[in-house]
Amino acid sequence: MTQPRRALSLGVIALTLALAYGVWYSYSVVLVALLRDYVWSRSVLAGAFSVFTLVHGGVNPLIGALCDRLRPMRLMAGGGVALGLALWADSYISTPWQLYLGFGVFTAVAVAAGGWVPALVQVQRNFQDKLGLALGIVSSGVGVGMLLVVPLTQLLIDAYGWRTAYRVLAVICVLWIVPSSIFLHRQSPARPPLPSTTDTTGRPLSTTSLAQAARGTPFWLMLAAFFFGNICSQTLHVHQVAYLVDLGVSAIVAASVVGVVGVSSIIGKTGGGWLSDRVEREIVYVAGVSIMVAAVAVLAALSGAPARWAVYGYAVLLGVGYSATASLTPAMVSDRFGGPHFGTIVGVGLMGAAVGSALGPWMAGYIFDRTGSYMLAFAIAAACGLAAGTAAWRARVLRRRAAA
Repeated sequence: MTQPRRALSLGVIALTLALAYGVWYSYSVVLVALLRDYVWSRSVLAGAFSVFTLVHGGVNPLIGALCDRLRPMRLMAGGGVALGLALWADSYISTPWQLYLGFGVFTAVAVAAGGWVPALVQVQRNFQDKLGLALGIVSSGVGVGMLLVVPLTQLLIDAYGWRTAYRVLAVICVLWIVPSSIFLHRQSPARPPLPSTTDTTGRPLSTTSLAQAARGTPFWLMLAAFFFGNICSQTLHVHQVAYLVDLGVSAIVAASVVGVVGVSSIIGKTGGGWLSDRVEREIVYVAGVSIMVAAVAVLAALSGAPARWAVYGYAVLLGVGYSATASLTPAMVSDRFGGPHFGTIVGVGLMGAAVGSALGPWMAGYIFDRTGSYMLAFAIAAACGLAAGTAAWRARVLRRRAAA
């Protein structure tokens, strides 16, 4: 694939992820709409998101294994069709079990099939020479989704209601994801029948299988970084809008905070990815997690009717900080297990991320329902961020020790 086509493929994949994960992050504004329409508790609504993340993560190893055998863009095209159908079905939700089944299960499977794992495998195969930057660029599409899809969802909810919002998103996802994935599928050469033993820089690739990886400490440290990092980040992502609305911030301003997080994450992911190709990835990761923990502290410090600059300051910190957990962890996995089994191994890692993404928001909703406050939940989120940074730093120590 020529350099212009390689660059084009990154942009196309980034926009696909913007739509797929715009659906993910728009749940924070849908949650507020459902709170208005139904007398469901926050733990019930957050629980639906937890099911979503668990299912999303649970199918990631299967999708990763399929990507190790098939061309990822085929899966992404199928995921686009499934996502359109799932979102249309979501517009008919009227009971909690329908929310859990429609959004929590069907939409989660569709997002996974059209989302991160196929994108990771596609990029990891073609951009080993600048993997950090390439992953930063495509993962910045998630930030574009926060910037565009979440406020669009809020505007549609304000004008027409959340049911129409889901139907509009369904049409947009099908019209972009399916043809763009087919385009990339046709542009990419068929994978050779035997897996390559070197990356694009000529370095030997790891042939470690999932079973072999699971017998070593680095695999579990990577899993810990996925798990604890996502407890911290997803607790904030899911509950930040409801928390800010509780403080007296208008719904549209609170939704725009998600957009600011998205813009900041674009800078954080692209810049952090570029930097991680030049500085040890673990150092960049720990720096990002430290900024995310600072964002937790700032959010907790807001009270009463917070100034808009303080709210947006928090959003910038979260966007820059959480981007490390999103884009650099898969790159760290590739550094250790970047061979023919990468899709399966990173899929299991993302399953750990999903467990963290499910546990954090549910825990925060449960604590709020019992105490009427998010403060304890924010303290737990900060502690988990510190745990993620510690795991990454320990992995760095082991890597340097092995190299020596």
